[in-house]
Amino acid sequence: MKIKTLLACFMGLSLLGSALADDFDDIKKRGTLIVGVKDSTPPFGVLNPKTQTISGYDIDFASAIAKHMGVNIVVKAVESSQRIPKLQGKEVDMIIATMTKNPEREKQVDFSYGYFITGQKFVVRKGKVNSIEDLAKLTIGTVTGSTSEKQLKREMPTANVVLFGDYDEAFAAMGKGQLDSVSTDEPILAGLLNKMPNKKDFEIPNLTISLEVYGIAVRKGEKRLLEEVNKTIVGMEQSGEAEKIFNRWFGPSTATPLTRLFKINAK
Repeated sequence: MKIKTLLACFMGLSLLGSALADDFDDIKKRGTLIVGVKDSTPPFGVLNPKTQTISGYDIDFASAIAKHMGVNIVVKAVESSQRIPKLQGKEVDMIIATMTKNPEREKQVDFSYGYFITGQKFVVRKGKVNSIEDLAKLTIGTVTGSTSEKQLKREMPTANVVLFGDYDEAFAAMGKGQLDSVSTDEPILAGLLNKMPNKKDFEIPNLTISLEVYGIAVRKGEKRLLEEVNKTIVGMEQSGEAEKIFNRWFGPSTATPLTRLFKINAK
């Protein structure tokens, strides 16, 4: 009887210990942080076909977080519509993939402080668009499952919105004349426009329909991991590392020069 009681107590303690374990502990024990990123959204994440490696702004942040945690980094490519399902399905530990924070998503995942701020704009043929009213009459491509899709349908209900699996597909369709425009966040548009062989025929007008704050997503309730992420990215801002990463991908000598109008802080 005593042996059974002791065994039951031991099992209870073991189960309790297991219940207290979280993603932070699992990552440290495994020695690897698995991060979902984009692989076709320069300069945030792009695949090198020769080396089969992904690099970009988001990957630099993922690497910095892994280094701060003292673990190795593994990145896995995810499409916009896959980000939350792959995180909830435990295929990745976190998502760093141009993911806008919004109330709908915050019901499903927990977000870090914003690490990038931008606005949703449009690529169009030069001289074709002068106002939002002009855009509302066009056929516009964007990616399914993105905030860009929701924003377009909400702000421009008269536009013909065509959905694609990724932005490379949308830009290819626009290049063939199947679309009038592609819409998403400005730095993504700038990166993809720079890759177009006939880029001189297109432009990004100064027309914005939203403000987008990108956050790093972790599974709901993973407080310790989220605290670690927030501590790391605020520290990167304070040390100047975050600005260096920005300049590496968006500085004046890059293919997508932008002005950094934000700082990472505890808000």
